[in-house]
Formats: sequence, C-alpha cells, structure tokens
Amino acid sequence: MLLALFIGIVTLVTTAGVVTRRFWLPAGINQHAAAFDSWLGIVIAILGIAFLGAQIALAWVIWRHRDRGQRAVYWDGSPKFEVFSIAIVTVLFLGASVGGARLWTGVHMSDQPAALRIEVLAKQFAWNFRYAGPDGRFGRTKLDLRNDATGNPFGIDDTDPVAADDVSNAALRVPAGQLIELRLNAQDVIHSFFVRELRLKQDAVPGMEIPLRFIAAKPGTYEIACAELCGLGHHQMRSVLIVLPPAEFTAWLAQSKNP
Repeated sequence: MLLALFIGIVTLVTTAGVVTRRFWLPAGINQHAAAFDSWLGIVIAILGIAFLGAQIALAWVIWRHRDRGQRAVYWDGSPKFEVFSIAIVTVLFLGASVGGARLWTGVHMSDQPAALRIEVLAKQFAWNFRYAGPDGRFGRTKLDLRNDATGNPFGIDDTDPVAADDVSNAALRVPAGQLIELRLNAQDVIHSFFVRELRLKQDAVPGMEIPLRFIAAKPGTYEIACAELCGLGHHQMRSVLIVLPPAEFTAWLAQSKNP
C-alpha cells in the first residue's frame, strides 16, 4: 500500500516539474534552438503520457493485488497485448528518428556559404579559437611552434605572410545573425563542443577536422562546455561564446589584428 502511494507521489512531482518546465534548458538564441525545443516538447509530451499511464497502472496493480492473505494467482501475459505494445513503440521510435534526422540535416547538410570561418582547437583542458585575415586564408602552422606560454596555441608560423594577420583567442566571438562555420580539431583526446543556448553539440576528434555551422541571433555571453569526459581536469574545460552586433564584432576583429 505504501509503495503504491510512494510511486504515485513521485509520478505527480516529476510530471509537475516537466509540465511547468522547471526542468528545462535555458532560452535558445536561434531558429534551430526553437525548432529543437518544439520537437523535444512533442517527444516529451508523448513519452510523458506513456510514463504517466505506466506509473498509474503500476501503482494500481500494486494496490489491487496487495497481500491480504489471499491465494497467489499466476498470469503469463497476453501475446496480443505484447504485439500491440511493440507496434506502438516501433511507430513512435521511427517517428522520433525521422524528426530528429530533419533537425540534424538542417545543421550539418546545409550548402549555404558561411560568412565567417573559425578554427577551433580543443585540448586538455582549454579551448582556443583562430580567425583568418582579411583575405580569408589561414596562415601556416607548425606543431613545434605550439606554445601556450608564448600565446601561440595553434603554432602559427610568423614567417608566413598569410599568417601575419591571423588572430587566436581563448573566447569565441561571433557576429549576431550571420552563418558561422567552426572547424573543430582536437590535440590529444576526444572533446565535445557544447553550447546549451544553441542546442548544438559536436565532438572534436584527434586527427580529424569536423565542421559545425550555426547562427547566433541574440547578442550576449554564453558558456561553452566540453561535453565529453576528457581527463581529470574535464570540469575546468570551459570558455564563452560572445555574440556581438556585427559592427562591434568587426571593430573587435580589426583591433585584434592591429594591436
């Protein structure tokens, strides 16, 4: 009896927390985040109904068949009910997969040219970001020139004229409303670029350069976290995404290239 009551209370508290969005992500800052939240809301609503029904049924079965000194009864289930349940779960799973695939292709399969390309270097336990010069070309780099102490985490070769105006920074600054393409690289182990407000997460894998495109429409400062356990200092691997009005971003980039 007490177990059934406990299950009912936990179910109601959990459902109330989800319905009131007490357990929800922070407000999104682009159209992808809005589409993601809309689809996630539909999925959670369907799963919530199934969860609520299952927990109520469980509580009722526990209460209905509680020990009152009666003789135990065995029931081996219903094949028709099992087939029906599997069919419903299959339809819901395929529907969720199709909806999720549409969101994924909207981010990764777009052929729209990016307004700005930024190189990202992830390593234990820091993020670094590199901007090209006015010609849009990144200069030459060398592994033996990589040195955090001298402010050269990418190993930019100063003898290369193309690299003379490249800028590296520990924070990611982007212009609002423009399509940005990140080129993710990892120096040591697998890391994962994650910004909650963008609803985007992408692994950075050693030996691979992985593109990630997004538009940040709302100016502000947002946390960049590593979402992949990457070592003892994983919890310290953070940076910030600073979304600036286009004019402010242009001024910042020009100042950084001409200190």
